[in-house]
Amino acid sequence: MLRGILTVGSWTMASRLLGFARDILIAAFAGTGPVADAFFVANKLPNLFRRLFGEGAFNAAFVPEFSGLLAAEGRPAAEQFATEAIGVMTFWLGLLTVLGEIFMPALLVVLAPGFAEVPAKFALAVTLTRITYPYLLLICLAALLSGVLNGLHRFAAAAAAPLLYNTVSILAMLLLTPHVPTVGHALAWGVSISGVLQLALLAVAVRRAGIRLYVPRPRLTPRMRLLLRRMGPGLIGAGATQLNQAVDVIIASLLPAGTVSLLYYAERVYQLPLGTIGVAVGTAILPVLSRQVRGGEAAAAVDTLNRALEFALFLTIPAALALAISAEPIMWVLFGRGAFTHANAVLSAQALAAYALGLPAYVLLKVLAPAFFARGDTATPVKVGMATLALNLALNLALMVPLRHVGPPLATSLAAWFNACALAVMLRRRGFLVTDAQLRRRVPRVVLAAAAMGATLALIQGPLFAHADLARGLRWVALAALVASGGVAYAVAGQALGGFDLRAMVPRRLTRSARVTPPAAGATKQAPLH
Repeated sequence: MLRGILTVGSWTMASRLLGFARDILIAAFAGTGPVADAFFVANKLPNLFRRLFGEGAFNAAFVPEFSGLLAAEGRPAAEQFATEAIGVMTFWLGLLTVLGEIFMPALLVVLAPGFAEVPAKFALAVTLTRITYPYLLLICLAALLSGVLNGLHRFAAAAAAPLLYNTVSILAMLLLTPHVPTVGHALAWGVSISGVLQLALLAVAVRRAGIRLYVPRPRLTPRMRLLLRRMGPGLIGAGATQLNQAVDVIIASLLPAGTVSLLYYAERVYQLPLGTIGVAVGTAILPVLSRQVRGGEAAAAVDTLNRALEFALFLTIPAALALAISAEPIMWVLFGRGAFTHANAVLSAQALAAYALGLPAYVLLKVLAPAFFARGDTATPVKVGMATLALNLALNLALMVPLRHVGPPLATSLAAWFNACALAVMLRRRGFLVTDAQLRRRVPRVVLAAAAMGATLALIQGPLFAHADLARGLRWVALAALVASGGVAYAVAGQALGGFDLRAMVPRRLTRSARVTPPAAGATKQAPLH
């Protein structure tokens, strides 16, 4: 399992870092002005579907069934199942894309109601969203191909595909901007072009994996009906975090101009650890748990869940604390240039600190939800997800006036903790989550080590960033020194307290993971992650 986590995590980290380069350029070109606001809304709608399907509902329903068919009936049955899914998804998502293009103004009244009060801004948002909207169909089909590859334990291509999104966006911004009305138009075209390239990359990877897929006439076979039934609740269950963020956009559009952009830049920073850790762990754990559950290995499934929780908390607790404490220098160093002022950095940093409070919860959701999906249970996460959505909306409405731009991210963080805790309690009651001695021993020590790191950051941050007008190069040096100091403090404290063993962690895990055979060979036992 760890090998899959590292593969997905490394490619995701590369994509996120390239995404930072893209966002730095966007901040320099557009800052937090109306063009930036319009593009971020245009980008949010298709990407909401990407996260729901690619990281949520589709994987939750498709991967366990595909993995089960692959193990029980072989490749021909799994291949037929994937082909049927392509036919159904192409038809319905194509129809949804056409309807969206026609009724785009009405869609944006729902997604960004505050924009309707500024006609020029609303019209620009409609135009840009019509350009980006075909990405919905392209990326959801790409998610299906990613699910096939993940079910085959081939994680690299699916994890690498988002690199194309960021690469094409950067090239579009640099090359197309002089030839289109605004930088927002260039970015919007880059989104759709990247969807075509991602789909092509994954189609080639699936073909090389020996799976022959095509687009058949859509037919609602019994397996397709089961897939759709499981996807329906999964849209809320696995996608609760994304739906909560959609609520944030709706509320942000009602706040002063520039709020959508402020939240976008903050979200991009906290998405680095969330994507690198959360998506990697969630992607790798689902096929492993599915295989163990199907094979009747209850004890192995419990151990897999414990090790995934341990690994997730080992990384997210210090990351959350570091983002909360050092939010302002991070935002200023990353985006402080061109149209993005120091005042913008301060406001975005406040939103980032609020998002950071929920980071461990966001990642825990990526670990806990697959424990239900592997057992074919999408009903429980959907019930909790619906309650979470209601709570998030209520918190947003309560906090938007007193806290303004900090209200939406804080509401989402609190709702994420409610969601994660509720899922953990339900898993524990059913006997699927039994925390072992190693997890109970190490997590408190990880918290103490993170506290030592936080104290170190708070102590040296002031002297390092005493002057906001530091030259750009010196800002990067100061941030590097801050990150290095915090990392060393966490590593030393964690090693001394027994929160983890850095000397044994990587070599032993990699060695054990390398001995795990893929499901096609009939192996089901996983090496423990400790």
